Amino acid sequence: MSDDLYYSPFPSRDRLIHIVDTDIATCEALSVLFRLEGFHTSFSTDIRQFAIATERRRHDGFLINMVLGEQSGLDLLRRVKAMPGELPVVMLVDLPDVMAAVSAMKLGAIDVISKPIDSDYLLSVLRNALRIGLRNGRTTDIRGFSQLTPRERQVLHLITSGQSNKEAGRELGISPRTIEVHRARVMEKLGARNTADLMRIVLVG
Repeated sequence: MSDDLYYSPFPSRDRLIHIVDTDIATCEALSVLFRLEGFHTSFSTDIRQFAIATERRRHDGFLINMVLGEQSGLDLLRRVKAMPGELPVVMLVDLPDVMAAVSAMKLGAIDVISKPIDSDYLLSVLRNALRIGLRNGRTTDIRGFSQLTPRERQVLHLITSGQSNKEAGRELGISPRTIEVHRARVMEKLGARNTADLMRIVLVG
């Protein structure tokens, strides 16, 4: 495991991304990718190292391989989701696996990405999630937010990022109609009368 942080040439960025993959070449390549984009990074190659790393410092986002030797990356996903705050997790898969992807999304992963990794797409996913995370510092104090299910929170994030029902459905792998149902439940729980009202609640609190 690398305990060193890769410091950004861009002082405006100080987000720490932690990568967990048994393939050290993948860890190093992703570390360089995020470092060049102005992030700090650290990585682990197994669950024990992950536990040590997360005890030492708070991280802002995670990339976790679905398979970690004989152990499942879903176990780490559950651990991250039990941590304070809405920390974004992207799951990585060496080969496409629809059932594993569905399980990961149900547990709260923001995306599941297959190797070879599309770097631009991965960066856009993490940037968007981290930007939403800043908003969530206020959102989690909103009355009714704690009543939202993990899927409803995902839908809320996408809606408040300006995505249409069709776009949000495509990203989450569900139909626009299902997005509309989740949107209605979110608005009811947060007391929003329309989308503009929902934006005001999230952005202003």
